[in-house]
Order: sequence, then structure tokens, then C-alpha cells
Amino acid sequence: MSNSLDFTFLSVVVRLALAVLGGSIIGYGRSKKERAAGLRTYILISIGACMSVLITFYEFEMFEGPWHDIAVEVGSKLDASRIAAQVITGIGFLGAGTIIKVSHQQVTGLTTATGMFATVCMGIAIGAGYYTLSITVMVLIEIILNVMSPMEIGFKRKLRNITLSVSFTGVDDISGITEVIQAENAVIYDIDVERTEETAHHHPSAIFILQLSPQHQSHTGMLTSIAELPCVYSVRELIS
Repeated sequence: MSNSLDFTFLSVVVRLALAVLGGSIIGYGRSKKERAAGLRTYILISIGACMSVLITFYEFEMFEGPWHDIAVEVGSKLDASRIAAQVITGIGFLGAGTIIKVSHQQVTGLTTATGMFATVCMGIAIGAGYYTLSITVMVLIEIILNVMSPMEIGFKRKLRNITLSVSFTGVDDISGITEVIQAENAVIYDIDVERTEETAHHHPSAIFILQLSPQHQSHTGMLTSIAELPCVYSVRELIS
């Protein structure tokens, strides 16, 4: 194989080791947050993506060497992007499996899925020997997934929009809850009643989508006002 590809035993080991390092750094933070895809998942994703490019390099070497005559005879041509493209397609199915809809109109797993996709692309770059891009992306993914999460939550809390899940005694209590909300000069965008009857494990509940008034910026204050109602069992803010 040509030296431009630098496809030696040492370069393969270095690239696989860097793929393991990148997957470990990203996956460790996800494991600490108990996400669906953790340390080992991200390592395997990164290694697999790196291998896809290394296999392409190997095929190129074989097409230029031992397989050359046979390839010419049967008219076979090497598509260098074939394996990497299939890896990206495959991670799409895997990422889709991490996206689930849970209660209270929330969807989880979007960040995990996009993180897996970015990690695959990082592994492909590592396998191609594009170290400048690989290391830069590794740092950026780590910052976005594990450092910016608290910043994002803090930013959302500063917004005047708020979504609340409230459990109460009966459906008739909704009017009393809305009166408290309106007394705080908040605007109610939508009320979605999730359960209308009490069961052995659940109370009637509803989702309230609000916009706080400029004079009432505190999310905690609104939660406290609703929680103080005798008919309310629980109230919590939903942060996607």
C-alpha cells in the first residue's frame, strides 16, 4: 500500500487506541448520567466506525496487490465510501432504538442518538487518520454532551415558559388550579388531562403549559403556589 495512507501495524494500533480513548471519554460521562448508551456502547461504536475505514484501506491494498488480476478479470471496482456509509446507516437504526416516548408528552433519547451518530463520524475520521478533526470533535462532543447539560437546564429555567405535571384529587380541581395560575398573571397555553380517574397507583393528573408574567420569573414560586392547594397531591416541572 502507498505510504500516503500510512497503513502500517503501528498506525492501525494508534488509530484503534485513539478510537477507544474517544469512545471512553464520551461514554464515561453518559454512564455517570445513567443514559441508555454508556461507556462500553460508545467505545464499541467508535471502534466499529474506525474499523470500517481500516477495512476499506485493507481492501484498497488488496485491490492494488493480490486481488488486482482477479478484480480486473471480473470487472470489480472498489467503492471506498461503501463500508463507512453502511456504518452511518446502521447507527441510524441503533440510534432510533434509543429514542422513546415517555409519559407527560416527553420524548427521551434524542441526545443519546445524536451523540452516537457524532461518535461514529469521529471514529471514521480516526480510521482515516484525520487526527486534527478527530481530536477536535472528541473535545467538542465531550463538552456538548457532558459539560453543557447543566448550562442548558439552567437556561431553560430562566425562560418564562414552563410545563408542569400536576396530580390532584379530581378533575373538578382543575378550575381551582387555573385560578391560582391566573392569579400569578401567568398565561395558560394548554391543559392536557392525562388521567381523569384515581387508581390504586395513580391520581388524576394534567399537564399545564404556561408562560410566566414578567413580574413572576421564579419557576419555584409557581410550583410552590400550586403545591399549597389542598387538592394537589404533587406538582413538578417537566424539563426535556
